[in-house]
Formats: sequence, structure tokens, C-alpha cells
Amino acid sequence: MKRILVWDIPTRIGHWLLVTAFILTFITGDSEVQRLRHVAAGYSVAGILVFRVFWGIAGTRYARFASFMFSPREVVAYLGGLLKGKPSHWLGHNPAGSYAIFTLILLGFATVASGIADYAEVGGEWMETAHDVLSYTMLGMVIFHVLGVIVGSLAHHENLVRSMFNGYKQGESEEAIESGKAFWAIAPLALAILASLLVFIT
Repeated sequence: MKRILVWDIPTRIGHWLLVTAFILTFITGDSEVQRLRHVAAGYSVAGILVFRVFWGIAGTRYARFASFMFSPREVVAYLGGLLKGKPSHWLGHNPAGSYAIFTLILLGFATVASGIADYAEVGGEWMETAHDVLSYTMLGMVIFHVLGVIVGSLAHHENLVRSMFNGYKQGESEEAIESGKAFWAIAPLALAILASLLVFIT
């Protein structure tokens, strides 16, 4: 076992940009004064999510959705091992974490869509309520995800938060991704965010 690169730069940058944009949308959501900032941050969330879907198909090994597609049975088995203190180890996303990620992506798109409709005054009070419910549901899922990261870090004796900053975990040499392969994807990430903001401005 050695220190190997698992999370590429676009995955890490996209992750922390999404965290930042989501926080901004949440703290500005109830303020009329901050409404334009709230909407701009929401469009940024949309751009980052669009990129994440693209990168889930075209990205490096552990960023691709194909690497963390698990059946419900595998999730139950993983959680059972976790409760027994003998969880199976996954270099990329574990089965439980993968379901949290897919749920967050779907909730993110649904929240953005309802927010855009509400901003365009489509659906009236019903749409505003739906947007609020989706936002708080997503917040709950984020909290669940954070708790899962903490539990996973303790169970596997590895700092999962640090690995999402520097990209490294412990593994075998042949399991590592190529360090420079994904640099080109930073441009599409920036373009996705810029495009979403331009849609908002126009």
C-alpha cells in the first residue's frame, strides 16, 4: 500500500465549488436584498452539476459513474459490515456514498429547476413551496453525506476530507489514476459555470 492519486483536479475543484455555491444559495435564500446573489449562485450550482454529469461519463476512473454503480444489495451488505465494525473498503466511492451522490445530483437539478420556475413566477406559491422543500431536503442530504464521510473516515482510518483536497489515498500503484490526464477538463468546468451565469444575466 502506498500513497496514490485517486481524485483528479476537476473532481476536487467541482466538489468544493458546489459546496461553496450551495452554501451561498442557502444563506441568501430568504433575503430580498440578496436575491440576485441567490439566483446567480443557483445558476452556478446548475453549471457545476452539468459538468459533473459530463465528467461522470468522460472523467477519470473514480470520477466516472460506472465506477460506483451499486445494487441495493451491495449497499445493504456494506452498511451491515459497517455496523459489525468490518466494512469493506473501496478506493473510490463506497456503495452507501454512491447513493448519496446520485441523490444529491438529482435533488440539485430539481432544486435549480424549481428555483428557475419560481424566479420566472411560474407556478405561483406552489412552486415557491416546492423550491423550499427541495432546498431543505437537499440540505438534509448534505448533512447525511457529511456524517457518512465522518463515519467512513473513522471506520477505514483515513481522512476522506483531506483526500478530497489533495486527491490522495492509500492503495496499490496500479489503482492510481494518471496525475495529468484531467487538466483539460478544468476548461469545460469553467465554461459550464460561465454559461449558466450568462443565461442568468441575459
